Amino acid sequence: MKRVLIVVLSCIAAQTHAQTPLSVIPVPVKAEIKSGSFTITGRTVIVAGSDDEKAAVNFLNAYLQKYYGFSLRTVKRASKDFISIGTRTFIKGPDQPERYTLEVTGKAVQIKGDSRRGTFYGVQTLLQLLPAQKLPSLKIPAVVIEDYPRFGYRGAMLDVCRHFFDLDFIKKYLDLLALHKINTFHWHLTDDQGWRIEIKKYPRLTEVGGCRNGTITGRFPGKGNDGRRYCGYYTQDQIKEIVQYAADRFITVIPEIELPGHSSAAIAAYPQLSCFPDEPTQPARKTAWHGDSTGKNVQQAWGVFEDVYCPGEYTFHFLQDVLDEVTALFPSKYIHIGGDECPKEAWKRSAFCQNLIKEKHLKDKHGLQSYFVQRIEKYLNSKGKAMIGWDEILEGGLAPNATVMSWRGEKGGIEAAHQKHDVIMTPNSYLYLDYAQRKNEDSIVIGGYLPLQKVYSFNPVPEELENNEHHYILGAQANLWTEYITNPAKAEYMLFPRLTALSEVCWSPVQNKSWEGFKDRIAKQFQRYDLWGIHYYPKLDEPLK
Repeated sequence: MKRVLIVVLSCIAAQTHAQTPLSVIPVPVKAEIKSGSFTITGRTVIVAGSDDEKAAVNFLNAYLQKYYGFSLRTVKRASKDFISIGTRTFIKGPDQPERYTLEVTGKAVQIKGDSRRGTFYGVQTLLQLLPAQKLPSLKIPAVVIEDYPRFGYRGAMLDVCRHFFDLDFIKKYLDLLALHKINTFHWHLTDDQGWRIEIKKYPRLTEVGGCRNGTITGRFPGKGNDGRRYCGYYTQDQIKEIVQYAADRFITVIPEIELPGHSSAAIAAYPQLSCFPDEPTQPARKTAWHGDSTGKNVQQAWGVFEDVYCPGEYTFHFLQDVLDEVTALFPSKYIHIGGDECPKEAWKRSAFCQNLIKEKHLKDKHGLQSYFVQRIEKYLNSKGKAMIGWDEILEGGLAPNATVMSWRGEKGGIEAAHQKHDVIMTPNSYLYLDYAQRKNEDSIVIGGYLPLQKVYSFNPVPEELENNEHHYILGAQANLWTEYITNPAKAEYMLFPRLTALSEVCWSPVQNKSWEGFKDRIAKQFQRYDLWGIHYYPKLDEPLK
């Protein structure tokens, strides 16, 4: 009787253990907990199939060293107490290039990717199996995991124009993206409040456009200005350093060079880019002005400004020169050209623009913006690049090969997909992480309200699309605009845990997602945040509305 009871209790214990969810985010496609465990110590070795696994091995060892105080030797073969990291070979290429399998037994850990990228993501999952405390030995459960992403594009944008972030933070940001299997860093590099990328042919872009003479200090423009000169930009060598750092983490960096609007910083440096080069800079609509009224200025307030690029030959030659240097720095397929929030008042009162509309047989000022954007797209295509723009590029006619980033809700993405264009979903109502994440924030934010559960609830594929249109949705992206985010600590606080929710939105199958399950797993993730030393908002019970 005792023996029967022991067997029954053992079966119940094994069954309970098998049903315990892994604290892995994003939740894998398939995961099964087995009996037993594996312990990583300083004596464990890494078996790497070839130098192709160098990025994955280096990331694993850097993580172990930074958070646990030891790293592992790499060897060609071992019989036990090893972590095997390898990549499969295919004749025709894998169906799921980011797929990986991870198996943990009592003797070893084996990670196999269908590509080097997949292998790297297998390592990220292994890291989430580790204890979230610094220990001399790291016990992990025996598991079998097969995993691959729902979407190929999984992005996060950082605005460095409103407030500048140094290289150390950019690298930390990229590490955090990698840990969440986010594969695209959208780098917002130019705007009204600052030009942040060195362009050697036009040094005044950073000498003049890289600085502003003050910054508004309150929630509403006109309520205060600190009067302090604020400068910052990245040299081309620094850009190259970041691009390589990202590539080592299988992250693509997409630069954004804003046009035709949000161009005050460039116009301050080169007033000929304006249709009215002799007119002083004007404030944003419905705001007070704090600048020098005698010439062109880099903007000190937030908002939308009427002085935009003039669609003349000087401007197009300038932008082509800029894009020549940008495309040489960024190997990404895409270049983001902005295209959003471009007022047409200057074009409306410009005789040159009105004549251009007639000469090109354009319908109206929106047609002029379409002409501007399509001309830039044609140039980018000639350089072997594809163009992304915010959903305003739909106005007046969409450029032939453009990808649309839908930010004003989902409508722009739906319309673009109907027109058979690729789409990246980034609606402000779900994925603008500069919005408040609780009802009563204790610091100034841009506005809005976006709790964690709402981010998690987002489905990038709108219900309005037919099944044969789903493939136009490449993925989704979270955006962090930094008008009121002045330092890394606040940036981290606004990002987390909402960026973690986005990672599961982009990666995991819909049927595997569960808000209740996510809440259980995010509790463990909070411990990881503490291990990583990042700032975050620790509550999960904020109301949806």
